[in-house]
Amino acid sequence: MVSFLEFEKPIAALQERIDALEGSAEGSPVNIAAETRKLRKKVDSELARIYANLTPWQKAQVARHPNRPHFTDFAEALFTDFEPLAGDRYFAEDEAIMGGMARFNGRPVMIIGHEKGRDTAGRLKHNFGMGRPEGYRKAVRLMQMADRFGLPVLTFVDTAGAFPGIEAEERGAAEALAQGTAACLRLGVPMIATITGEGGSGGALALAAANRVLMLEHGFYAVISPEGCASILWRAAEKAENAAAAMRISAKELKELKLIDRIVGEPLGGAHRDRAAVFATLSDAIGDELASLEGLNADELRRQRREKFLAMAQAA
Repeated sequence: MVSFLEFEKPIAALQERIDALEGSAEGSPVNIAAETRKLRKKVDSELARIYANLTPWQKAQVARHPNRPHFTDFAEALFTDFEPLAGDRYFAEDEAIMGGMARFNGRPVMIIGHEKGRDTAGRLKHNFGMGRPEGYRKAVRLMQMADRFGLPVLTFVDTAGAFPGIEAEERGAAEALAQGTAACLRLGVPMIATITGEGGSGGALALAAANRVLMLEHGFYAVISPEGCASILWRAAEKAENAAAAMRISAKELKELKLIDRIVGEPLGGAHRDRAAVFATLSDAIGDELASLEGLNADELRRQRREKFLAMAQAA
């Protein structure tokens, strides 16, 4: 069952009417098929109207939708022979960041990403996708392994940011994030990052300093959350909508700023409404980008990455 966001209330009302009609039709001689078809057309029309004019804040809400695909969903749909690898070899296993070896279209790759969890138990287990230092150190370990064995690295970013708790600071959160970003830049193999939902601050960048950065159409990518920005600028988190507009966090704006390389389209109404469609589109996009990096040697890949991120700094 689809959960409706606040700005989708007109669609929710139409869906309630459809459900009521279909429920009353059981055992009834009245043919309601024509009426439900009419209502479904209205739903599609209303979806198209609303999603053609989403504000940056509304896009942020779509990116956080509880039914949006997460890392485990992408791992299952896009890859075969996924073998999860655990532990940072220093402190512990972190379930917020997952990864391991897999095959993409038959080719061995290393995949790494944030996992938020689906239900209450899952969200607690995965810490809502907020990685601790050991999670980022695990990611570094997997990147280094990929480099040794010549495996392309594919990352899937969806986090509000790295976990900010006291224990994370005690275990060197800032250093772990810096090492993650540095590991991305040092890779001698192709690296493609995809922002699938939220791309929050250093917790996102530590898995996204890649040769190619893709972004799902309704994702967002920013140095701070809109609520955090509003709290700093106006001391009022309720001004998050204003902050989102000022921060230019949407895929279209980030592509214009050359902070991402490619926008991956989503089905009408967001990735959660048609997962199979978004999986197919993203698979094609990753395949295209991998092919474009195929002929580059290790030095060229590192240079391309370095020049890409230095150009962002100069533009700013």
